[in-house]
Amino acid sequence: MTIDTKSDDGRTGGRGVVLAAARGLALALVALPGTVLCFALSLVSVALIPIGVGIVTTPYVLTGVRAFANWRRALAAEWGGVRIPSAYRPLPEDANPWTRTFGMLRDPATWRDLKWLPVDMTAGFVTALLPAVLLLYPLEGIALAIGLWRVMSDTYWYGFVPVSDQTSALGAGALALVLLFFARFAQRLLDVHFRLTRAVLGSGQAELAERVRVLTETRRDAVDTSAAELRRIERDLHDGAQARLVAVGMDLGTIEMLLDKDPAKAKELIAQARRSSVEALSELRELVRGIHPPVLAERGLGDAVRALALRLPVATEVSVELPGRAQAPVESAAYFAVSEVLTNAVKHSGADRIWVDLHHADGCLRATVTDNGKGGAVIGAGSGLTGVERRLGTFDGVLAVSSPAGGPTLVTVEIPCALS
Repeated sequence: MTIDTKSDDGRTGGRGVVLAAARGLALALVALPGTVLCFALSLVSVALIPIGVGIVTTPYVLTGVRAFANWRRALAAEWGGVRIPSAYRPLPEDANPWTRTFGMLRDPATWRDLKWLPVDMTAGFVTALLPAVLLLYPLEGIALAIGLWRVMSDTYWYGFVPVSDQTSALGAGALALVLLFFARFAQRLLDVHFRLTRAVLGSGQAELAERVRVLTETRRDAVDTSAAELRRIERDLHDGAQARLVAVGMDLGTIEMLLDKDPAKAKELIAQARRSSVEALSELRELVRGIHPPVLAERGLGDAVRALALRLPVATEVSVELPGRAQAPVESAAYFAVSEVLTNAVKHSGADRIWVDLHHADGCLRATVTDNGKGGAVIGAGSGLTGVERRLGTFDGVLAVSSPAGGPTLVTVEIPCALS
């Protein structure tokens, strides 16, 4: 009987078997110490959080765990064709240790990593080592079959075969050939290891359900925000520009009647109507600017924020590094988020200086607003930052606040997007 050692993709060929066995052996010997180290450090660091030491160490330890898990994701894609997407939530680059620690611990992907470590050091180790065992262990049986049993003084067990004479040695050789036949599936056995990794590290139904829940909430928030904005526009038009335009119309009717009878009074009413029309036009411009500033549409986010900073009563420096423009809805969301943060800083922080930084990196538009005020800003408790966070959720954006008592306050807005 002839065994075909070739296949369409080389996975069961001789070279593929040796390569899979070598990869599995290297993976088992190198990854096991790394897995044990990551798991031990994670347990110790998280356990030290209540006494404060873990607040400092946990971000570094979990960052190392993520790097180790990402390395295994890369190996799974390169050696097994198994793609395991990384789904870590983004964290502000300048976040303090407290924010980074609990931001990472609130991330479901962190707990998937920690659950994967003990699985990898047990079942993962076995499935990685198995291809090498199926290739190397039969060599021992073949060696027994050709007569090495003669140098042994006692019975030697090969698998479940006791080797003590030539006949039993031939039995060991037969078992070795059977095992060698199954060694042709070494690459597929290694794929089992990578699929096990994906089963634990990959996001499952719970993550999908969480994603659907977040999208449902953000869609509802977007609808509520749009409805509230429409009501505000209607109210502002009714109470402001519309009332002034009605007054102008009434003045013009009175002027028409007084033009021949009392020219002086008519002239006075004309001046009043002109002032009312100027005020109505100014209110309409403010209303349009509140909906979508013309400078934002014409010049982009950077110039729009600069123009916004010029109108503030606090000295504000704006730094912009944007090589292109985002889509209009993203620019609008970022602009109004920065506007709300600046308004809060002017009203509540007591700061005399504000810094705004806009840049695009790693596929995200980031806006950072820093002030030298008294601090104490929080998301929630009816603050304007809560509304900003909810509106950003529509674009998968995040809002991070670092504001210890005594200041300074650092607010970071991050929206995933591409620039044109």
